[in-house]
Amino acid sequence: MRIPTAIIAAVSALALTAPARAKTIQVAAGEGAQGRLQEALIVAQPGDVVELAAGRFALTDGLSLDVNGVTVRGAGMEGTVLDFSGQQGAGEGLLVTSDDVTLRDFAVENTKGDGIKSKGADNVVYYRIRVTWTGGPKETNGAYGIYPVASTGVLVDGCKVSGASDAGIYVGQSKAITVRYNMVENSVAGIEIENSRDALVTGNLVTRNTGGILIFDLPNLPVMGGGNTVISDNLVVANDTPNFAPKGNIVAGVRRGTGVMVMANDGVRISGNQIHGNPTAAIMVVSYPNKFDDPRYQPSPRNIVIMVNSLDRNGTDPQVPGGAQLVAAFGGALPPVLWDGVGTAPRAVGGADTTAWSLNLPAQGTGFETAKPTPLVLLRPLGPTHGMPSDALRRAPVGAPAALDARAQP
Repeated sequence: MRIPTAIIAAVSALALTAPARAKTIQVAAGEGAQGRLQEALIVAQPGDVVELAAGRFALTDGLSLDVNGVTVRGAGMEGTVLDFSGQQGAGEGLLVTSDDVTLRDFAVENTKGDGIKSKGADNVVYYRIRVTWTGGPKETNGAYGIYPVASTGVLVDGCKVSGASDAGIYVGQSKAITVRYNMVENSVAGIEIENSRDALVTGNLVTRNTGGILIFDLPNLPVMGGGNTVISDNLVVANDTPNFAPKGNIVAGVRRGTGVMVMANDGVRISGNQIHGNPTAAIMVVSYPNKFDDPRYQPSPRNIVIMVNSLDRNGTDPQVPGGAQLVAAFGGALPPVLWDGVGTAPRAVGGADTTAWSLNLPAQGTGFETAKPTPLVLLRPLGPTHGMPSDALRRAPVGAPAALDARAQP
């Protein structure tokens, strides 16, 4: 049968305009791994997979990826290790600046700077990634383990981080965020959500950090107005590591033994968590402590709702002036919720474990020496009938786009 000339022409035109078929670029460990891996990240096209073989990749410089739609996949977080112990520069191990990227199933060790940073990378997935500084907690370790910033659509799932001198998992100036099923230990902050909105932090284990989960809003950043965050069903246990952040860092002021800390945020719900064995406080709700000159900034917390959580063995050794005397005055342990007394007090919904105390600071930016600690009765949100949520509980959806879930599969 003779094919009409018009059909042949149409098929030929389609072939010329269709994208090339996605391919897998395999990279093995061994001699020359630095150049071969960076070359693979440069030549990859949208839809390609850069497949890292099992083994230890000895790297001397940071890596970068700026192609959309690429997957970087290893043979497991214990099987494929990007070892930056010999890194000569001070930057991150891997920098991603493109959209729709999936990073999965490999480890990053001993970077001079951050472990993996993605900047302006929308719809980014970190899945089963391990970032570690093998020498334990040190001020000279990199600041952040997993570090997405300035993104819309972030999923951090099933990862493991230890040793970060700022935050193990940090998401900043972003929106539509899910951080779930991760383990973070031996870092200053376990998980930090900063100047971001619509975040879901759920199902994580944070332990042996200085502070477990931090929700911050800071001045003088390009994106302001953090809030609408849900912290649910996490294990926040025994965060008792001394603070080893470099001096001048905002998290250098986090007290050893902080479970969950909300600072200057709007609309945070804390529910269903097990918060146990944190020596200073289970939950802290505080204002920004420093002077600032940003007219856009609201330094006090608003609309913080504490629902039913399991709170046990917290506040037994608070790292605050006069801590021992306070513990004695409160009968052996401080109440689980601490409010600094500035802004709007957190509200409680249900449960018997929502007793609190207040520092009664007279104004934002005043020091602990002005504190007048007293017990505090948390108010319940007002509603049309008993048990109905108030406006503080009505919020926009939180979490990463559902489409990212398909990229976080075994």
